[in-house]
Amino acid sequence: MRKSELANAECGIAQALGVLRDWRTFLVLRDIAGGTTRFDALQRGLGVSRRVLTERLATLVEHDVLHRRFYSRHPPRADYLLTPKGEALLPILIALQDWGTRHVMDDGSLTATAEPASAEAQRVRHLVGRRLPDVLLTRHDGRPERLHTPDSSLVLFFIPGAFAPGDAEPPSGWEDIPGARGCTVESTTYATSHADFAAAGARVYGVSTQAPEQLTAFVAHARLPFPLLSDEHGRLAAGLLLPTFRAGGVDRFKRLSLLVDANAVVCSVQFPIRDPAGSVAEMLDLVRQMSRAGAGK
Repeated sequence: MRKSELANAECGIAQALGVLRDWRTFLVLRDIAGGTTRFDALQRGLGVSRRVLTERLATLVEHDVLHRRFYSRHPPRADYLLTPKGEALLPILIALQDWGTRHVMDDGSLTATAEPASAEAQRVRHLVGRRLPDVLLTRHDGRPERLHTPDSSLVLFFIPGAFAPGDAEPPSGWEDIPGARGCTVESTTYATSHADFAAAGARVYGVSTQAPEQLTAFVAHARLPFPLLSDEHGRLAAGLLLPTFRAGGVDRFKRLSLLVDANAVVCSVQFPIRDPAGSVAEMLDLVRQMSRAGAGK
């Protein structure tokens, strides 16, 4: 064992970097979390050599960060999927995304929104045409929910925090964070319009990074006729590189909404959202337009 290895034997950061190695590995994990799981597709997207990608994937499999699921034995071809150990790295990807957006691409200010012309807003707009990663989230009532369904479109509205009076309080300074306020207004406006969304063939879900039990009281308080989903482990946030900010020691979604068709493809986005209530009416118009277009085929 080298002296440097002995010196770092008790340092978790050094040991983690011994597995993750360099920046390319983080990009490999980013793309796999987003649903690009096959070797050729990963190589095209990352623009690295076959040798480099082979080495990175082999190391991650060796350390049980990824596992291979073979879809062909002759010749051998596999999907590379995150293990539970690999999924534990998702909060690190989210933190890197947030840090890069806030401190490298911006001036370091804490915000729950973005400027329409910002790189972050452009990244969200590029979600149009992307498939949702096939992830399992947990509803506010503890039941699992898989978003992929072939029978209807989806409206996913992402909120920074859902707080029921007397049950949970917003973090200190919440009122001063641009874009943080408005979750109750947005949620109850969706509740009022829920029947109209259903008539147009769309299911509505609210999504938060809060734990399911923290969402239960809010659903009861706001009398929501639709589920709130918890992405507390960052599966959807990391898979779609959704914009987040950190407040009260928790990574939280910046307010945005996605319209997803029956093939699980994002067909419209709303971000930034400056008028939470008004965004619901705009989304309903988008859903109706998509429904009419589908009926005309």
